[in-house]
Amino acid sequence: MPEKLPGTEKLRPGVIIVGSVTADLTTFSQRLPSRGETIHGDEFTLVLGGKGANQAVAVGLAGADAHFVACVGTDLFQNLIFDGLRSAGVATEHVRAIDGARTGIAHIRVDDSAENDIVMVPLANEQLSVEQIDQAFAACSATSSVLLTQLEIPADLSSYAIRRARESGLTVILDPAPAVPLDDSIWAGIDIVTPNETEARILTGIEVTDQESATKAGRWFLDRGAKAAVITLAAAGALLVTNDEITAFPAIPVISVDTTAAGDSFAGYLGAGIALGMPLHDAIRLAGAAGALTVTKRGASPSLPERRDVEALMSTNAIPANPSERN
Repeated sequence: MPEKLPGTEKLRPGVIIVGSVTADLTTFSQRLPSRGETIHGDEFTLVLGGKGANQAVAVGLAGADAHFVACVGTDLFQNLIFDGLRSAGVATEHVRAIDGARTGIAHIRVDDSAENDIVMVPLANEQLSVEQIDQAFAACSATSSVLLTQLEIPADLSSYAIRRARESGLTVILDPAPAVPLDDSIWAGIDIVTPNETEARILTGIEVTDQESATKAGRWFLDRGAKAAVITLAAAGALLVTNDEITAFPAIPVISVDTTAAGDSFAGYLGAGIALGMPLHDAIRLAGAAGALTVTKRGASPSLPERRDVEALMSTNAIPANPSERN
């Protein structure tokens, strides 16, 4: 796979993010309650979240131009959403407020081991439209080189955004979360897919427990037309699988507090790195460091790191990629 991806031959530092936005209601407790049980918690936060919004914020903090395409309600959460996006430098011209609709909600529970579970209620996210996506591409594709999308919006709209990106010559990155069945035809339009172990298992049927099984899962995506798979493996780092190489990227060791938004941080920084002209390996290293920093703080968007902090972590943890196999 070439180091320079489609859409990056001439620097266009914009990233179009088509995805979800929510108000995140998060509780923190020593453990998660059993079914039917009530327990005392330690903390509660209400912040900007949603996979699309988190990735847009990460893109903005990484230094690329973030163009977010999403829908919110006109309820008490509207200002929370717009203020959080704009404070990270995200362009919100294509974030549509739906009159009378309710903003999407995510209920997140986090325990002392830093693991979480999430219930996401889409609400206004379900009103994202083809017309809105078309308007965003008409306005932003000439100055953008990357599309980021996920699966918290209707899958047919993610697929539509992917097709529009291909027509516009953008590099397409799909974060397949939450993992849902997709038509096999969609994979040929994807340059990079970034599942974690769970998402890879759901989509491929392969239990991902180590580098060997991650490689098999990565090849499943390649067999269906994707150009590259980056399987994220939490504390084990990430594995890049292409037709030309299999390369392991070790994780930077950190103390994990809350894993919420770590995958979004990774995807956002990966997209930003590519849009800013970085070779793929360097963009993956940048993304890995961003994901590592994210788990050291609580919350979704508030845990997403500034570029200077990511580079500082990388400078003190110079871990090279490991080309474990070359075809």
